[in-house]
Amino acid sequence: MGRTKTRTRTGTGAGTIGRIPVRDVQPAVACGRHPAKAVAGETFEVTATVFREGHDAVAANVVLTDPDGRPGPWTPMHELAAGSDRWGARVTPHSVGHWTFHVEAWSDPVATWRHAARIKVPAGLDVGLVLEEGGELYERAAAQVPEGAGRATVLAAAEALRDDSLPPESRLAAAFAANVEGVLGRYPLRDLVTSSDPLPLLVERERALYGS
Repeated sequence: MGRTKTRTRTGTGAGTIGRIPVRDVQPAVACGRHPAKAVAGETFEVTATVFREGHDAVAANVVLTDPDGRPGPWTPMHELAAGSDRWGARVTPHSVGHWTFHVEAWSDPVATWRHAARIKVPAGLDVGLVLEEGGELYERAAAQVPEGAGRATVLAAAEALRDDSLPPESRLAAAFAANVEGVLGRYPLRDLVTSSDPLPLLVERERALYGS
């Protein structure tokens, strides 16, 4: 969901430049002055360049907004090639009309913590501090999850991380349990969200090319 990297980079392209730049969002026709084209019910790929200075993990998602102005659930993006800073996701508009789409990039504090915890806890470095930080982070992440079993799952991981009666390995394993990762995959903790400018998308009944 995220990665860590130090990178200094400049460039041009469509997108809002913020704490986490989002650039060169595609498909775009004439820099967004004309709509890209898609077919109702068929999937197409949205890509963007996303990066961040420093060592914190970054992630991104796509949001489709329908002709009535209703944003749909966001679709997670993944890095298309390791180290490329180029991210992509496949999305599907379900009806004809004039849509828009945009890309959101954000800091992923859970992925940042996991990267550090995987290194420090097995090595015995700042174990108590790392696990306590994880407990606080997972508690904050749980607050973003709708009430129910999913929130309870993340809160249980937070409690395990803070339980110093357990071996460090067991506390860490609770944070990486598959059911916990599943919940946080659906409801990630997102900091410093930066959105690109919306791009127009004309969704038609017949097959059409983006640039046609």
